[in-house]
Amino acid sequence: MAGTQWELPPELCCRPLAFVALTGLDVVFNAVHRAIWDAFCANRRADRVPISFKVLPGDHEYPKCRSKRTSYEWYIPKGILKTGWMNKHLNLVPALVVLFYELDWDDPQWKEKQSECATKVEIVRTSLQGRNTKVAVVLIQKKTPLPPGEDLVASERASALCNACDLSGKSLFVLPHTDHLVGYIIRLENAFYEHAQTYYYTEIRRVKSHKEFLNKTTHQLLFVRHQFKIAFFSELKQDTQNALKYYKTAYSLVHELRVHETNMLEIKTMAGFINYKICRLCFQHNTPLDAIAQFRKHIDLCKKKIGCAELAFEHSAWMSKQFQSFGELFDEAIKLGLTAIQTQNPGFYYQQGACYSQDRKQLAQQLCQIGASFPAQVPVETQSGGLDFYGQRLWRQGHQSIDPPDADKEKSGIMALQVKERDVPHSELIIALLSNAVAQFKKYKCPRMKSHLMVQMGEEYYHAKDYIKALKLLDYVMCDYRTERWWGLLTAILNTALCCAYLMASVKDYIIYSMELLGRASTLKEEQKSRIQKNLFRVLMNEVPEAEPECDPSSVSAARSLWTDRTALAGSNELTIEVQDYVPFIQCKAKFQSPSFHVDQSIQLQVFLRADCPHPVSFNKLAVSFSNQEYNQWCAAKSQGPDSLTLLPGKTKCCNFSFVAKTEDVGKKVEITGIELVLGSDSGRCVFLSWRGAGGDTASAQEALQASRSSRRWWRGLGARQELDWDSLTVQHSTMIISRIPKISVHLSHQPPVLKNEMYCICFTVQSQEAAVAQDIRLTAGLKPGQDANLGLATHVTLDGSSVCDDGAPALLTDVPLGDLKPGEKLERCVFVRCASTGPRVFLFQVAYSIDTEVEGRQIVCRCHKDEMVTIETVVPFEVSVKFVSTKFEPLEQVAVDIPFLLMTDLVSLSPWPLMLSSSSLQLLTLSSSTTQLQSQLQHVVIQTGECASECFCLRCPSGTNSTNTVATGQYLVSWRRQASGPDGPLIQTTVSLPHVILESVPVYITADLPSFGRVRESFPVRYHIENRTALVQEVEIAVEPSDAFMFSGLKQVRLRILPGTQQQMLYNYYPLMAGYQTLPQLNVCLPRCPDSNSHALRRFLPQHIFVKPQGRQLDDTSIAAA
Repeated sequence: MAGTQWELPPELCCRPLAFVALTGLDVVFNAVHRAIWDAFCANRRADRVPISFKVLPGDHEYPKCRSKRTSYEWYIPKGILKTGWMNKHLNLVPALVVLFYELDWDDPQWKEKQSECATKVEIVRTSLQGRNTKVAVVLIQKKTPLPPGEDLVASERASALCNACDLSGKSLFVLPHTDHLVGYIIRLENAFYEHAQTYYYTEIRRVKSHKEFLNKTTHQLLFVRHQFKIAFFSELKQDTQNALKYYKTAYSLVHELRVHETNMLEIKTMAGFINYKICRLCFQHNTPLDAIAQFRKHIDLCKKKIGCAELAFEHSAWMSKQFQSFGELFDEAIKLGLTAIQTQNPGFYYQQGACYSQDRKQLAQQLCQIGASFPAQVPVETQSGGLDFYGQRLWRQGHQSIDPPDADKEKSGIMALQVKERDVPHSELIIALLSNAVAQFKKYKCPRMKSHLMVQMGEEYYHAKDYIKALKLLDYVMCDYRTERWWGLLTAILNTALCCAYLMASVKDYIIYSMELLGRASTLKEEQKSRIQKNLFRVLMNEVPEAEPECDPSSVSAARSLWTDRTALAGSNELTIEVQDYVPFIQCKAKFQSPSFHVDQSIQLQVFLRADCPHPVSFNKLAVSFSNQEYNQWCAAKSQGPDSLTLLPGKTKCCNFSFVAKTEDVGKKVEITGIELVLGSDSGRCVFLSWRGAGGDTASAQEALQASRSSRRWWRGLGARQELDWDSLTVQHSTMIISRIPKISVHLSHQPPVLKNEMYCICFTVQSQEAAVAQDIRLTAGLKPGQDANLGLATHVTLDGSSVCDDGAPALLTDVPLGDLKPGEKLERCVFVRCASTGPRVFLFQVAYSIDTEVEGRQIVCRCHKDEMVTIETVVPFEVSVKFVSTKFEPLEQVAVDIPFLLMTDLVSLSPWPLMLSSSSLQLLTLSSSTTQLQSQLQHVVIQTGECASECFCLRCPSGTNSTNTVATGQYLVSWRRQASGPDGPLIQTTVSLPHVILESVPVYITADLPSFGRVRESFPVRYHIENRTALVQEVEIAVEPSDAFMFSGLKQVRLRILPGTQQQMLYNYYPLMAGYQTLPQLNVCLPRCPDSNSHALRRFLPQHIFVKPQGRQLDDTSIAAA
């Protein structure tokens, strides 16, 4: 039997659709008919009814209907399901035949065409003789029909046409060929679908009617057959719920059948068909758990039904197909929206299918050992063109008894199947299933399952002798197993890979896998490693290696000839192998003895080598390459004797190298970019083992981690020789070249903190302790780079401290030449810093110089530098507070126009050092001074920390200023310096912005002239001046309030009129009655024409108190002398 026997028939796997045949359409030569056909079959969306259309000629011969059986009494069924039954109802027997005919209602040849149409309908009915297939007629018309009932001619002729064709009114349709053709077609489809539903319903009832004639003794097969047919018709009817119910019934009935060797294959085949249908419908109904449960039940029921022992491979093939089919159904459901999980996905079913295919392959190898004496043409295999029933043997079709009818034919048939099985490409089947499984496990992120199956795929490719693909897969998987340290699995895979490399005579691959099988990751025994190492040496000597024991003997001879050809080729004897990604039998680690070296020191490098193979191995050359290739020449070793470059098993060899760094590499890293070890010789093969960086391999990092965590003892007992612990050796792949240690001292002298905007002096002293002259000394001083960018804008450095530097001075002075410095000589300089903002700053002072020195006999010029850094805080030197007061020293919130007031400044020192205030001044904008010249009251004043220096200025706001606005006052300028800087130090000018003032207008300004003090019982005059500052005549009402401390003479109450811009005077004599600080009699002033003004606001300019002295007595000379 063919290898494709186990493929499910396509009619089983497809979705059953109602079959409707269309006749009378000439889709080749008639454009109208072609448009109609395209509308039926093109762009069928999911919302259109599920119908399968097919264009057939009018005289098409449909399958003949057999005569109906009236009794099943003596009927013995020959099988369960015929092989052509599903295809017949899907593609051959239509549920409805539709005749298309071009006929308009007003056609002049109506009678003739009516008769022609009736004849065509009769021809269709004749070809469907005995079947329940419906017949319908569609009239193709050029005109759009009128609404029903309006066209009487159409109604009469439609009725006449139905009578002539023996059709019901529901089977006659009209199709106008207009712009809305697709809409009419969709309406026709819906009508066709109803007819098809009726047909399949009739067929279901017809099959059900047979049940009463059956008995369970001889008609068990018919019970299964009828349930399957009912379910299939239900699917065609799109009644999937009932279809699932009947399929489940059919599945139960299949397993109730009596099972023996002759019918076991048929029962399993039908069980597989029905199980496929059940699982498909469960997925379609979105009940995946039911599908999985059904499949597990199916496998449990069938996995032990092996059948004929000589054909046991057929059972494995059938089981494999069951898992594959379910996996495909599962995958299809996922694509339609089902959600799978990591532990339940189609990959597991593909994997299990692959396992059964592997069992099939093994059983076939065991059972199909028929010699070549068996005839090539087996008669029983070619006597018939095909099977009548699914699952039956070709040589005994229709046979249902327990014993085979012909033992010789049975034996020959079995032998024929075994011969066929030998030709089946088992590996291809296995690989296809494993490939599907790998894709699923990759999709659901199961990396270890994916790797495991890829190994199986590689082994199958190896058995199929496709060594290139086998190596490609195994190489991919070995990377994961190396990373995860599955050494046992890696060794097994390497064995297979080594066999592939040998059989395809791939020299490079053979060397790589041999080297890894000899390494520490290999779990092979010593004798196996010894054999592999000898083979490796043969390859290095350009000889043919011995075959691997696991190789297929039939392929060894061809491999030897390939190896012979390889050894004869010239120009292919040099190979480079990147061993970083493997675990080779030679380990390599390199380290610089220090993470940094001074430029005047020799750089020390150690390269450690270790061999893990059973026999010593010699190499010809060791070379180290660096990021600066000029150093490569100093780190290369060549073989100079028989044992100079020989590695003993398990022993560590150390190669030491040293070289002098170049001065231009100061401040740079020297990195090891690669290590190369040369095995073999020029007479044989040269293999360049190349490590990236400073050595190590895939397993080194984990081994080093374990070594650091463990507490191994490195001694083995008293007197034992100390050995290097390889795992604890760390790799140091780079070193920094740093400048020579400077032998100079740099001392900084300054007085912190920095005062804002001052020229801060930092003195530094450089003293040489070198044995030779320090040449080309250069200074870099200023703000250390890398700080806040705003600090760089607010810091200025200069060497000239005689004047204040401007904002153009840099924040860092670079490469300032200072000349040469002899041994023991000192050098002193000063740097001045101006900081325009407060806060901490880091200042850098770097002194660089050149000096001649000698390293390992080589004269070099070293550039040395000494760095000193200092953090200095910048603070504000003083704080200035400003306030406005009246001439009576009362605080002012508003300033009256053209009335004097006082500006008072308080300067409080915040500096820890004494400050010398040189001068101060005002820069007024709107206001003016009441005095002719403002003179600083702080000239040459020295203030200590916390002391305050105050000034007072008399100002006034000139008349004419807009009194409704707030006006700017101006600036207060203070010139100062540190007292310690001396008279030659530059003066720093600090500018303080004065606050704005709010102006107010005063309609009447009142002042008073009175003496500075009074005396008891001695009257003194007081003159009040009342000035009108408005443009209107003001009426002024004045009243003097009495006081207990004074008697007065003058007008106690008066009413005046004062012209604009003029003033009036009021004179009073006050007679003090009590001594002390007394309150003057209050002057109440009222302006009737200025209701907004009040008496208190007007008299705030007047004195409120005066000091009254007690009444004195006449002093004579005696009293004076007594005093």
